[in-house]
Amino acid sequence: MLELDLRSVGHWLSIASVLLGIVYYSTLGGFLDGLFLVGVLLFQNQGRSWACLAHQDSAVVNDGWLGSMTVLALISLAVGAGSVVYGGGRSWTTSAPAPAWSSPAPYTGPGRALLFPCTTTHARIFPKSHSFSYSYLVAGLPVAWCGNAGGMVSAGRQSAKGWFHVDPDDYLERGNGHLGLRGKLDAYLSSQDVDPSTYPHAYLVTAARFLGYHFNPVSFWYLYDADKTLAAMILEVNNTFGERRMYFLTPEPSEPQQQQQQQQQGDDVDASSDTGLGATPLLFTQTWLKDFHVSPFNSRKGSYALRASDPLAPHMQGAGPIQATIILRSSHGHGKIVARLFSSSVGTGGLDETAGTVAPAAAVTAWDPAAMTARQKLSFLAAWWWVGLVTFPRIVRQAGLLFFRRRLHVWFRPEPLETNISRLADATERRLEGMFRQYLRHLVEERAHATKVPVPSVSVQYIPSGVPDAAPARFLSPSAGAAAAAAAAAVTRVPGATKTAGSAPEDVEFRVLTPVFYTRFVHYAHDVEAFFCELRESNTIAISRPDLFMQLVVTKAPRPPLQIANPVDFVVFKAIQTLRQRPPRLVQPVTWPRNVYAPAPPPPSSSSSSAAASISTSTSTVTTSGDLRGFRLSAMDGFVLAHQEGSAASRRSYGAAVLTLFLAERTAGGVISLFQAACYVLRMGVAWCVAHGVQHILARGAV
Repeated sequence: MLELDLRSVGHWLSIASVLLGIVYYSTLGGFLDGLFLVGVLLFQNQGRSWACLAHQDSAVVNDGWLGSMTVLALISLAVGAGSVVYGGGRSWTTSAPAPAWSSPAPYTGPGRALLFPCTTTHARIFPKSHSFSYSYLVAGLPVAWCGNAGGMVSAGRQSAKGWFHVDPDDYLERGNGHLGLRGKLDAYLSSQDVDPSTYPHAYLVTAARFLGYHFNPVSFWYLYDADKTLAAMILEVNNTFGERRMYFLTPEPSEPQQQQQQQQQGDDVDASSDTGLGATPLLFTQTWLKDFHVSPFNSRKGSYALRASDPLAPHMQGAGPIQATIILRSSHGHGKIVARLFSSSVGTGGLDETAGTVAPAAAVTAWDPAAMTARQKLSFLAAWWWVGLVTFPRIVRQAGLLFFRRRLHVWFRPEPLETNISRLADATERRLEGMFRQYLRHLVEERAHATKVPVPSVSVQYIPSGVPDAAPARFLSPSAGAAAAAAAAAVTRVPGATKTAGSAPEDVEFRVLTPVFYTRFVHYAHDVEAFFCELRESNTIAISRPDLFMQLVVTKAPRPPLQIANPVDFVVFKAIQTLRQRPPRLVQPVTWPRNVYAPAPPPPSSSSSSAAASISTSTSTVTTSGDLRGFRLSAMDGFVLAHQEGSAASRRSYGAAVLTLFLAERTAGGVISLFQAACYVLRMGVAWCVAHGVQHILARGAV
């Protein structure tokens, strides 16, 4: 009797699991869930599956519903796997087809593509001494050049890639790779209020991509005037977090006269010299403040000093050497780090500038890829292919030595300043950026009409962060839009007419400094609080005219009630409302209290102890205070629900991104990838239960 009751309970549990599975698959399930279910069915029926494939044991194959289900599962798995493999292959090969190779116009300007085998040294002086030296390979090329040099070095999008490739997308401002290196350089110079025609020639020295990979700590842009004399430099610095900072440097005031004297010395060099290395190198020196987080063992304070030579002297006809020294000083002026990059001898087979023959090993510092023989190319690749691939592991190794052996303190990465370029956005931030863009447009262009609140004539320039494909956008308030339309109509009616000065709207720049803003913004239930805190406290955005922008956000009109017809949307957004919490303030900079591997600091004095206690007390008072207003659906939630009726995919994408973010913070320490992995395991468990329930029901029906 007990056995019969257990069977009955198991039967009803199987039915319940199947019914719940049907509800799940019909509401939240996707194609991947179907694959999980088919895979579990095949795994639980391995014997029947192999029998079907081998056309054996017809009694098993024709075993009622299970045989039919197995055959159907095999067909479904074949179709699903084929669509994944074929579709994935198509997307990998054809979704973004590579442009057809074309032969660019021959380059006739000064300079040429070269390969510079170098050595980099790094000496830390303070607070602990530490040094290392590694081999390093950089490629040099004229910025206006686009093509392929001997199959070794290439640049641009329209030419066949060489072994070492320079992609314009990797440099200066993110995106706009179609402009090429020269176009992006001109755009950057214009952003610095510099006329690009001041520097008609430019030469880039950088670590090129090898087999599609590179890690580039610093790139050197050498800018030349019309006389082909080094007149300015750009140092493009990247850290291991994917952030970037460009420093536009002009020579120190005393440099022009010194450069002129050294240029005259270079012109007097004997013409028979192999590479002109006998000339006094043209030195470029400059000092500037540090405002970019590069190493976790240094704060963002201090200054840099650069001393570099012109690799193309004289008159952009040379071929090295590369010589650059960067000194990092503390905010008190103490030298901390000396980093050097200099050319090393390339051995036999180098470049002779005058005769085009093999020069002595000690006289050459660069390879001309267009003049290399097949044997030289093979030998060069065998000797240098691995250097770029181990740059990042070398950095990690030295960081470990500094932390464990030298016991240096660690500064956590602060969010970038307005002068820096942020890291690339992750998948969640990219999804939320598109929705925030639409919401900001709604605030500027439509909210005033809906609330009947007068707003000023404002033009908002929105500049996103971390999404290279997301271009800046301009939004006009209703009054500014009406004025612009009227001015355009007047120009159309009266040729030659122009807008009056009074019709110009106030310009407001809304710049996102870091993509973490998008995930932080959805935590707030109140727009005014979100913009104010992120602007003044966490510094994740920069607004040129906060007073005007806040007039677009603040409204006294009550919001209309929301009507949610879809039960799935109701559950998702209700969960978002329940889980929403105000994000903690981003404190910059953040440092570890003490490296556990470092010796204990001296005990503080009594005065400092009392000050620290008062600070600790005030801090604890602030951090423990909660939000007493309670949370509701945010204005952005309401916008997604009320203004995205025709796009269920947009509501689903936004709801899934925000709910995943909140759940990951509660269950996986904020690591979304870890939470998603747990979700995959859970979905496989659901598929297992449903498949087991189906088989149990069918087996009981057969009996």
